[in-house]
Amino acid sequence: MTDSSDAPQPLPPRPKAALTRYALIMACVALAGWVLDQLTKLWVVATMTEGQVTDVLPPLLRWHFIRNPGAAFSIGTDYTWIFTIIMVLVSGFLIYLMFRLRSTGWCIALGLVLGGAVGNLTDRLFREPSFGQGHVVDFIAFPNFAIFNIADSCVVSGVILVCLLTLRGINMDGTRAVSGKDSADA
Repeated sequence: MTDSSDAPQPLPPRPKAALTRYALIMACVALAGWVLDQLTKLWVVATMTEGQVTDVLPPLLRWHFIRNPGAAFSIGTDYTWIFTIIMVLVSGFLIYLMFRLRSTGWCIALGLVLGGAVGNLTDRLFREPSFGQGHVVDFIAFPNFAIFNIADSCVVSGVILVCLLTLRGINMDGTRAVSGKDSADA
């Protein structure tokens, strides 16, 4: 008979309330990102004219109001509808994952990505020139860098957190991945 105490035991399933708590965390982070993004865009559209540049912390930070029909760095400006479809698919997949997460870190990371994706998707769906092909409002400008918005910041921050969680070996279910070296030593 072998000693089964050394073998890893599967985690017991978490109660539904815990799963709901994690989904709620992700939803709140996504909602906060989306609301902040949309409020800042409403403010920019209401107070600035397109193309206007306003120094905030010269020469480091300025507001520069543009409408971006493409992706990052205005890539693919003739394919706006493709970005809309991609954002719908990404958002749907993230909502699917929302109910499977058991890690607060992953909830925050993916909530930021979801909030940013939905923020820019809102622009694509409801801003001019037409439904599904709307131009995204961008306004945050650093020297020698792209002009972006809060939604873009949320997506980038979320992806950075995903990378950090992955590098630390934290799985979406809250467990830690066992490295090959650790399992070889056992």
